[in-house]
Amino acid sequence: MLTKITSKNQITIPKKIMDQLPEVRHFDVELKDGTVILKPLRLYDTNLEQIRTKIAKLGIKQNAVAEAIKWAREK
Repeated sequence: MLTKITSKNQITIPKKIMDQLPEVRHFDVELKDGTVILKPLRLYDTNLEQIRTKIAKLGIKQNAVAEAIKWAREK
């Protein structure tokens, strides 16, 4: 399908393609061997304060991940 670049370097993705990607509003853009690649992304709202509260409630310490990795590598 043909699309063109506007004066603001924007393109319109044809409706036929977007209809196959419901809920996608963000893309990762990559240039590989002269080809522009658009990879659809789904972004999720994250409430970091809720996550921090849950981590504190569970008693997970800041170095817990590093300790878990060290433990797993020793096995």
